Amino acid sequence: MKGFIFDLDGVIVSTDGLHYLAWKQMADKEGIYFDEEINNRLRGVSRMASLEIVLERASRQYAEEEKVALATYKNDVYRELLKNLTPKDILPGVTEVLEGLRARGYKLAIGSSSKNTPAILKYIGLEGFFDAVSDGNNITHSKPDPEVFIKAAAFLDLPCEQCYVVEDAKAGVDAGKAGGFITIAVGDACGYEKSDYSIRHFEEILTIAK
Repeated sequence: MKGFIFDLDGVIVSTDGLHYLAWKQMADKEGIYFDEEINNRLRGVSRMASLEIVLERASRQYAEEEKVALATYKNDVYRELLKNLTPKDILPGVTEVLEGLRARGYKLAIGSSSKNTPAILKYIGLEGFFDAVSDGNNITHSKPDPEVFIKAAAFLDLPCEQCYVVEDAKAGVDAGKAGGFITIAVGDACGYEKSDYSIRHFEEILTIAK
């Protein structure tokens, strides 16, 4: 094994709360019911696919141009909220693990469906840290499609089977398995039977990557 590909949101940093606030503001504006349980269904899902889930509670049908406008509104709110992120928002154990893996010679990449990946990495002080970044700006299919991870491995110049994928969403684990990667499930995905490894503490990655 020569590489690690990390999902961003929920693995490196948690912006779930910011996503929730942005979707809630959009839904409230439209008079659509939205709560944290619905928000949990959006994890690892693309923006437009997430919007379709939110609109399940809508009292009317929306035209495509209206959907684009709603998704843009949500993203504008979210991007403003992102400006509050700092390096202190990096999740526990992440910095130590990343430095440990780099010291052991592993190539490191981000594999995220988010188009806001560059901004998030900048705000948390990890801009330019990873050897490669594959995100919503260079893919056409979101997880559970493996495209984002396959491209990340290609950017690292490594075959998929020589890379670990670290994910906190079942859809992300499914994407990793579909692409032929060894998967490590953390957070909400911990215990998912399809993952190769499940860990409760991020530092356990250093035990796996001997």
